[in-house]
Amino acid sequence: MALHPEVAAYRAARAAAGTPPLYAQTLVEARAADLAAIRAGNGAVEPVAEVREETIPGPAGELPLRVYRPAGSGPLPTLLYFFGGGWTLGSIDTADDICRRLANAVPCQVITVGYRLAPEHPFPAAVHDCHAAIRWVAGHADRLGVDPDRLAVGGDSAGGNLAAAVTLLCRAGGPALAAQLLVYPNTDQSGGPARPADDVDPTLFNRRSVAWYRTHYLSDPAHARDPLASPLLADDLSGLPPALVVTAELDPLCAEGQRYAERLREAGVPTRLAHYPGMIHGFFAMPGAFTDGRRAQGSAAAFLRERFGLPPGPDEPAAAGTGTAVRDG
Repeated sequence: MALHPEVAAYRAARAAAGTPPLYAQTLVEARAADLAAIRAGNGAVEPVAEVREETIPGPAGELPLRVYRPAGSGPLPTLLYFFGGGWTLGSIDTADDICRRLANAVPCQVITVGYRLAPEHPFPAAVHDCHAAIRWVAGHADRLGVDPDRLAVGGDSAGGNLAAAVTLLCRAGGPALAAQLLVYPNTDQSGGPARPADDVDPTLFNRRSVAWYRTHYLSDPAHARDPLASPLLADDLSGLPPALVVTAELDPLCAEGQRYAERLREAGVPTRLAHYPGMIHGFFAMPGAFTDGRRAQGSAAAFLRERFGLPPGPDEPAAAGTGTAVRDG
């Protein structure tokens, strides 16, 4: 597998800076480094017509929401976006750039929720917070200017895992969802622990990074078999909303993301797989560093436009962006 030139430059910069891998940092250090790295790769901050803060009731206390609303009035199609960070890192702030770009590019209202983080709040706290948020948003559609018939969920990495888990809960109890956007999602937590001897690149997100997150999130290893932790292990994926699954070739989560897309298609769920050769985990969140990050965000916007019944953009990208492999089902 060849590194994309932009990935090679990113890797070289991290190596030169001596950036330690997650599993060599304390939790406090990792949380600070995560936010700094994402901000460095975001690019210019896009203005949005309206950005406001809300606080809603959650399963164990109040949860913060941030609402991004593009120009326009009346009820809008709405994406509830869950930030990434291995259920351990990340915040509303780390998803700020993605939410702004998608709000403008679709255009649609984007809402992100500050769910509880592990290890202070292990599985299934984050799942239940995110499910509570989507139910609250649907139940307060008039207050928020939400079109309840055009409501979607999405997220990157752990946020993609949470979005997939939320669709399983919504299938049983609502609300109805128009789409799910899953960006390099964790879908199977049942893998064995990574070992120091594993062949990994310490300058990039790797199998040991995945294991570091998992040990913080799952207080009981048996939870890895729960479909809300590992959606790929659900017995039945039928009846879920149409999906776009984004994967990156050099991401240790690539295979499980692709397998989840295959299982969704096998279950009759309209599913698009967008695979980016030479890319790494995190590229979607860093469009300032990776051209394919900008393309992938544009493709996500195109997918949401389609699912929301909006007209194509003036320069509508291909379903998965230039240089990607796409399979539709």
